[in-house]
Parts: sequence; C-alpha cells; structure tokens
Amino acid sequence: MNGAVARPLGAVMLDLAGTVPTDAEREMLRHAQTGGVILFARNYESPGQLRELTGGIRRLREPELLIAVDHEGGRVQRFQSGFTRIPAMSEIGKLLPAEQAHRAAYCAGLVIAVELISHGLDFSFAPVLDVDYGRSSAIGTRAFSSDPARIGELAGAFMQGLRNGGAASVGKHFPGHGFVQADSHVAAPVDERALAELERSDLVPYARLIPRGLDAVMPAHVIYPRVDARPAGFSPRWLKEILRGRLGFR
Repeated sequence: MNGAVARPLGAVMLDLAGTVPTDAEREMLRHAQTGGVILFARNYESPGQLRELTGGIRRLREPELLIAVDHEGGRVQRFQSGFTRIPAMSEIGKLLPAEQAHRAAYCAGLVIAVELISHGLDFSFAPVLDVDYGRSSAIGTRAFSSDPARIGELAGAFMQGLRNGGAASVGKHFPGHGFVQADSHVAAPVDERALAELERSDLVPYARLIPRGLDAVMPAHVIYPRVDARPAGFSPRWLKEILRGRLGFR
C-alpha cells in the first residue's frame, strides 16, 4: 500500500463537530484505536483555518493520524471557497475524443491531490468506481460512465493524477453501488444480481485498477444476497475471497 495509508494506526476514523476540535474530541483522537479523521464542509471556513486545523490534528500524536475528506468534484466537494471547483466525473466521462477525457480525469486527480496535501490532508476518498445505471440518486453524476471499461480507463487516469500529486487513491464503493436505488447512508440497499453478472460489470474497474496499484478500497454498505447475506463491508466472502483472493488486492 501507499505509504500515506500504511502507517501503523488504529482502525477507527472519526469526524469532528466543528472547525476546532473540542477537548473531548482531542482525547478521542489520541486514543490508540483511532487511526484518522474525516473532514466535512462543517469543518471548513477558509484555507488558512483548514491548515491550522490539520496541523493541530497532526501535532496530537505520533504516528500522525491520517486526515481525509470526500472531495470528488461535482456535488461531493467539501471544500469549495479557495479551492478549484472540480466538475462531476460524469461530465468528464462525456468528453470526446477519449484523449480529452483521459487528460481531464488526470488533471482532476492531480489538482485534488495537490490542493489537499498543501492544506495538510493525506487523501480524498476517490475515485468513484460505480457504474451509472441511471438508478441510484446517491451515485448519479459521481460516476464516470455507464460503461465499466470506460470507468476503468478514466479512473485509472484520475488515479495517476492523484499519485503524481502525492495522494493515495481509494476506489469506492466495492463491489458497486450504482444498481440499487436506496441510499446506503439512510437505508440498507439490496442488490439481487449474481456474482457472475457483477464480475462482468461492476467489478471490471477494480480488476483493471488493482494491478495498477489502487491503494485502498471502500466497501459499499449494500447487501448482495446471492453472494452473501452480510453487507459487503462486513463480508469475509467479499473482502477476503473476492477482493483479496480473486482480484488480488493487497
């Protein structure tokens, strides 16, 4: 794994209520089981305030906590004022010729990485590898395309941009959130497709990017009952047998 994600840390990632950690939050961040912090729009006022916040978090302990954010572009970009506005990935996916889309995806990843790292963060939870089936309001324009192969190509360029900018890549939402209508933030979506169908579609971007060094994977809070009764994020079948065993993720 990328060194930015491989520090020996706890397994829990916490969030903060505001722009400055409270005493209670600082205590939780120092706990041995804490591995990182995810920031949201509520934690951001200005570039200077963000640098002060991340610097303070880093000074809390050794090894330093990981600091991350959902900063994909489009409607999922937590820091806006003072940051480059990145288009939705679906807009990049529509560009022609293919070389133009590839370049735009690379540049989006590079800009995101450089801006986040210069403000004291380690990475964004990106790229989105979900297939746009036109069914999921939670995914929608966050997806590059309805074509799994095109997603793999453009997300690969985006990933290279992140890497050249010094940030890790996090593919999400494994094995795929695009086919279900319910939003997994507020419900428990169920995808009734068989594994063979998922392998021909949603798993294609992962199969292409894992050999290229995809640093991390965020599982979907989706149940695929024809594969396992548990949500993917709690499923040894999905995480050990399929992600690590078949796809070779390390």
